[in-house]
Amino acid sequence: MDKVVATAAEAVADTRDGVSLAVGGFGLSGVPNELIKAVYALGVRDLAVVSNNCGALDSGLAVLLAAGRISRVTGSYIGANQEFARQYLAGEIEVEMIPQGTLAERLRAGGCGIPAFYTPAGVGTQVAEGGLPWRYDGEGGVALASPAKEVRDFDGTEYVLERGIRTDFALVRAARGDRHGNLVFGKSSRNFNPLAAMAGRVTIAEVEELVEPGEIPPDAVHLPGIFVQRVVALTPEQAADKGIEKRTVRR
Repeated sequence: MDKVVATAAEAVADTRDGVSLAVGGFGLSGVPNELIKAVYALGVRDLAVVSNNCGALDSGLAVLLAAGRISRVTGSYIGANQEFARQYLAGEIEVEMIPQGTLAERLRAGGCGIPAFYTPAGVGTQVAEGGLPWRYDGEGGVALASPAKEVRDFDGTEYVLERGIRTDFALVRAARGDRHGNLVFGKSSRNFNPLAAMAGRVTIAEVEELVEPGEIPPDAVHLPGIFVQRVVALTPEQAADKGIEKRTVRR
């Protein structure tokens, strides 16, 4: 039951070229930076990443992206990540863009053993009809486009069929965790982290505070340890390292 691993490097040691990763976080919030750095140090390539975005500034998944280690991204937001946009438009990376709520539910569904579900999000658009550019050819043309999805009528309303997502590994960050893998996420870091954790066949969590089993009240657990296989305790310095993407001040 003790799922604690000594180092991030040891926790990700069995990742290989071509594996899929579900990664928690949003912007700079709740990003498993130490686990991502460990994957980078391992040197694996051709990674298929499922995450809301692909890193911000020079941190998180941006580290793997800039090194050319990611071949495919399933996400919802490119944002101000200029390198992500450049690789996408240059045809260097395949990108499946889907509505943010659909991404969240696809991860949750995969973790719950639900192979597919119907949603009204995307009906009447290229999300359902197909034709969204997944990969460009580098000259402005589309080398690979999204396929059409099944659309079905329920009580007079159309819904599009979306598949649940399962990945080889999931990397997440939690505010607290115990040795059994029960996790608590802090504030806005409780965004995609629980969902990404559910989708991974092997889920690895870096925790800012490691506690003993029983110290987290059952009602306070955000993600049960059944979804987590490995836990890495961060150092106080690592836990305190939290960047601000856009600092805003006023008089």
